[in-house]
Amino acid sequence: MVPLRGVREPGSASLDLVLDEARVPVWLPWPLPNGWVITGFADVGEERTGTLAAAVALSGPAPLGGIGELVVVAEQPGIGLAARIAGIGGPDPGEGFDDDPPDAKVRNDGHEIPLWSVDGGPERAIYVGEAMAQWLWFVFGSADAGMLMCEIASVRDLREARDVGPFPELPFGAPSPLLTETVRPAGGGTAAGL
Repeated sequence: MVPLRGVREPGSASLDLVLDEARVPVWLPWPLPNGWVITGFADVGEERTGTLAAAVALSGPAPLGGIGELVVVAEQPGIGLAARIAGIGGPDPGEGFDDDPPDAKVRNDGHEIPLWSVDGGPERAIYVGEAMAQWLWFVFGSADAGMLMCEIASVRDLREARDVGPFPELPFGAPSPLLTETVRPAGGGTAAGL
């Protein structure tokens, strides 16, 4: 069992902690949607394994008004952090989720990443794909906020961004309600069946 480290406050220090041990991408839509800020992080792992799942929470203006929330998760198969945040059963998106043509696509470093919509009920809009042999999840805090997926054209792995030059100035905001409501504080659970 791999420990769930819990929610980390938005800020550069928390991001550095996640990046230092990440064995999975730490994805961020880039450029960020207009007016959106980073609102926290969550990760699963330990010193021995490194981080096997990393979540970046964001919030900003929703397409239909109000505030929208999004959590972008990269994780190894079987971890279950994204499914927990999405409120769906099982650690992975389930068999056959990718049988039909993709519902959305994002790009990273010249590569196209197909994404499929997974039923999240009226509470969530969920898109899942695979990149760098890891799951890539976009979990929107409401089905309406999921319309923002049409505006997200590319993602950036913050591990690589830190390694190749000046790190981009990232905007941070107040802690994410979606992340704090779905992920217990540090020490409150284990992965592989979160």
